[in-house]
Amino acid sequence: MAVILDGKALAKQVVAQVKQEIAESGVKPGLAVVIVGDDPASHVYVKNKKKDCAACGIHSEEFALSASETEATLLALIAELNERKDIHGILVQLPLPKGFDERKVIQAISADKDVDAFHMLNMGHIFAGNQRFLPCTPAGVMEILDHYGIDPAGKHCVVVGRSNIVGKPQAMLLLQRHATVTICHSRTPDLGAMTRQADVLVAAVGKTNLITADMVKPGAVVIDVAINRGDDGKLKGDVDFDAVEPIASYITPVPGGVGPMTRAILMRNTLWAAKNL
Repeated sequence: MAVILDGKALAKQVVAQVKQEIAESGVKPGLAVVIVGDDPASHVYVKNKKKDCAACGIHSEEFALSASETEATLLALIAELNERKDIHGILVQLPLPKGFDERKVIQAISADKDVDAFHMLNMGHIFAGNQRFLPCTPAGVMEILDHYGIDPAGKHCVVVGRSNIVGKPQAMLLLQRHATVTICHSRTPDLGAMTRQADVLVAAVGKTNLITADMVKPGAVVIDVAINRGDDGKLKGDVDFDAVEPIASYITPVPGGVGPMTRAILMRNTLWAAKNL
């Protein structure tokens, strides 16, 4: 049976470290969270992020815009937040409603306050290996691997998913740690032939039970990044957990795996921005 990689417990440790560092340093980090529209999942995410800020002593402000607001209004708000000295991190909750250019909105955020690390400048730093802060989900995955003593060096790591938010930066971080990395996606023929080669398999697609037992190498480390809502209303990942868990050596649950770490790293990034930029 696989060891369950408990991201929830680890996230509590990270938040506690951030809280302690804030208390000892006297820095007062500020995070602005902008949400557009009424997507229920996005509002849940924002609520959780506000709780995390409160737990570790980060000042947070929420800016809620209706889906009928113009892109110009959103860009004007971001410009205002870029200038505020008490706001060190700006997060625009994605996805945005139709009619908004997500790339344009992300690039409008000051790279120094882009605590999600989605700005092209910050992505370039990651590609070059001299990053200032890391995208929250890929960094959370690396933190989990480190905590459990799983060294990617020399291993074949297969990342399923090529998004700018997870897949691409995840591959870069693994490559920096001396892994051999393969990136798979929707047009990869015979996905199972690739995933069965993985010593470390990271699934980040957003398709429930995409990774089945026959697609996993015995003894592999399986990291499930996705959070999907199943037909029964329960949260599920990309990995068929019940079938894969007996085969893997380590596996993250959904929920309680990567998700809490994503939020914890956001807190760390906000503190780093407040102290260094």
